[in-house]
Amino acid sequence: MALIQVNYLSKSLFRTVPVNVILPVDKLDFETFSYASKDGYKFKTLYLLHGLLGNYTDWVSGTRIQRWAEEKNLAVVMPSGDNAFYINSRISKNDYSTFIGKELVEITRRMFPLSDKREDTYIAGLSMGGYGALRNGIVYSDTFSHVIGLSSAVHHMEEGDTERFMVESLFDDLDEALKTDANPRVAFTDMVKDNRPIPKFYLSCGTEDGLYDANVRFREFLKENGADVTWDEEKRGHDWDFWDSQIKKVIDWLPLGEGASGLSSGHVKIENDSL
Repeated sequence: MALIQVNYLSKSLFRTVPVNVILPVDKLDFETFSYASKDGYKFKTLYLLHGLLGNYTDWVSGTRIQRWAEEKNLAVVMPSGDNAFYINSRISKNDYSTFIGKELVEITRRMFPLSDKREDTYIAGLSMGGYGALRNGIVYSDTFSHVIGLSSAVHHMEEGDTERFMVESLFDDLDEALKTDANPRVAFTDMVKDNRPIPKFYLSCGTEDGLYDANVRFREFLKENGADVTWDEEKRGHDWDFWDSQIKKVIDWLPLGEGASGLSSGHVKIENDSL
């Protein structure tokens, strides 16, 4: 399993940004002792977003995403979104939506052997990143075929949100922003009206999570408007135990097929117990 840290100059953010990439390109064929991936192979790819106060290292340190991505031959791209909710800011050169939904996909496809097919490209996130994945997965539905929101912070885009201070600095007027495609409901309506492809959705939230009711309401909105929605819940809260469990379910849900077999560090066996 290759775990790669990338630092590159982002044109959307106008600064050097860090990105972690899981790339299961180094599996060895046990018979030939050559790399198992065929020449020209393009990996299916999951763009995976962290939550508030986190960064590009969160998913690797908080879950077993490396192991499960390797098993399924899935590339995973994990950027830093700061606390910007993955939307374009009114502040110049803080275009986090463009960064996530367009630039990052384009630049990583130039850097690595990633598939450029919509059916092979997915976006997911937790909490703030869940909101970012849902909103940008809808806005950029020409790019992403499967969209995953875990414990998503969709409550900020509802009337009467009591935590407005978390996002109001990103907008001139939050009440006006609710009427724009910063609101995933508006973005979904615009997508359907524009006859753009509709992604498949996986939503989940812990039943002990304060965001549970808001996630259920968003699930019902999607279903009422004809979306293909898979829902899962567990008796857990807003924590890494839940997200570790859920990301395994997400990878099993994605249309990945069988992973390529091969020798990796997790398959090394010591035959002599005395060694």
